[in-house]
Amino acid sequence: MAMVNEARRERRVRSREATRAAILDAARRVAARDGARHLSLRAAAAEAGFAPAALYSYFESKDALLLALAAEDLVAISRAMRSAAEMHNGATPLAAASAAALALLQNTESIAAASAALPNRPGSGESERQFNGRLIAALTALSQAAGRSTKNRSEQVDVLLLAATLTGLAVFVRSGRLAALGFSTDEIIARLDARYSYAL
Repeated sequence: MAMVNEARRERRVRSREATRAAILDAARRVAARDGARHLSLRAAAAEAGFAPAALYSYFESKDALLLALAAEDLVAISRAMRSAAEMHNGATPLAAASAAALALLQNTESIAAASAALPNRPGSGESERQFNGRLIAALTALSQAAGRSTKNRSEQVDVLLLAATLTGLAVFVRSGRLAALGFSTDEIIARLDARYSYAL
């Protein structure tokens, strides 16, 4: 009997995870089509083929849904930075990781939208905790690419500055402002690399 109950519980968990993934996929399609800032639980539910009320058992609010999308994007950015830093193909690990992060950041609005979804005072919501964990992993990947210690406060600040610069740079690139100002991403990344990279 215990094995039957355990098997049922595992099926329910897998079913719930599959439904949550389907909702996130639908939300990502809506965000790509309408913009992440215009994402709503109702639109995500319609795209996924669910009643809007059904989403509330997975995401308590639009903000929680946005944070979940951004957390997934942070995972992708962390992986891309680690892979690029390992391969680095003639560039420094930091330049390669920065270029990989920028390529993903400029093609998604979720992280910018998530900044508005985060509460003014840090809380303990599951979506916020998950986002924070993924953010720390991305900062760690960037720190490693730069050859910096995560234990030294001064170097942690440098990595935060670097991450903020890359995030802001993505906004400039996505809006066409960087080119309008006469700069290239390669030029900016080279400058960041010169300022922040330690020889590995």
